[in-house]
Amino acid sequence: MESNIIVDKSKKFAIRIVNLYKFLVDNKKEYVLSKQLLRSGTSIGANVCEAIRGQSKADFGTKMNIALKEASETEYWLELLFQTDYLTETQYESIMADCKEINKILTTIVKTTFTS
Repeated sequence: MESNIIVDKSKKFAIRIVNLYKFLVDNKKEYVLSKQLLRSGTSIGANVCEAIRGQSKADFGTKMNIALKEASETEYWLELLFQTDYLTETQYESIMADCKEINKILTTIVKTTFTS
């Protein structure tokens, strides 16, 4: 697959999410919220990859919009994990910054796809 910014960033983010999941389960014994985070955080990149291979512009836009929804959901789970003291402020701010950046990129892609 051809490399581009959203493909690269969403894959690196998914790797961070998997590592965070392992940390939460192994060190914090947190299984419920972390599983939700794992699902939504890794789904972003999967949907981006599907979009890149989309059959049409509409298919591309739909998959990118799903990726955007998953990124928004991931922000929610990160906030919840931070506010319930499973993540330190430093951990939270670092991974949330990545999530917000992906959200901005996806928002731009979705807006551009559906208005052009």
